[in-house]
Amino acid sequence: MPTETTDDRANHSLSPKALYVEVAERLRQRIFKRELEPGSWIDELRIAEEYGISRTPLREALKVLAAEGLVTMKVRRGAYVTEVSINDLADVYHLLSLLESDAAGVVAAKATPAELMELQELHAALESAALAGTANTDTFFAVNERFHMRLLEIANNRWRDQMVADLRKVMKLNRHNSLLKAGRMNESLQEHRAIMAALLVRDAQATAQRMREHFTNGLEAAN
Repeated sequence: MPTETTDDRANHSLSPKALYVEVAERLRQRIFKRELEPGSWIDELRIAEEYGISRTPLREALKVLAAEGLVTMKVRRGAYVTEVSINDLADVYHLLSLLESDAAGVVAAKATPAELMELQELHAALESAALAGTANTDTFFAVNERFHMRLLEIANNRWRDQMVADLRKVMKLNRHNSLLKAGRMNESLQEHRAIMAALLVRDAQATAQRMREHFTNGLEAAN
């Protein structure tokens, strides 16, 4: 078992939480990038050695990821990257549809002109990313997420924001598969255009409906 390094101890002395939070983020990104595949066993000893840390902060990091649904802890078998079933995915999309369509309606009714302009700028960046096709898939993913999260920020309900953030982490376990399907990126862009059009005329009901359709179509593509 690796011993705690000088850097390890230094990090603990500066901020007791900093080390395991950083480790959790590094593992989270590896999961999202499929460097750690769904269903794969997480080799704690190897990762601890790779990061130059003891297994204590690593295990704390794994607890964080387990709470987010990205990691599954199995008794006497260790930690595994979560495998999302069809039913799991349907449940996640259903809840995101409810939460984000509600937020979209609020934004249509209450957003300031400056806030709508921000969303327009993000949508323009999404259009640019889509023009590059699959060569720019990662940028499309990133801008798409920024659009959705900024819309939630404008709607201004921190409890909803936290629930959506956790659900989206689980959705990311499957998201790359859905957008890489033939034609799905263009379909997603068309759906965003419809959402943006409804926002700009401040039609709360239509905006909420367009957002629900966006998630319905996303789920169909993910299966």
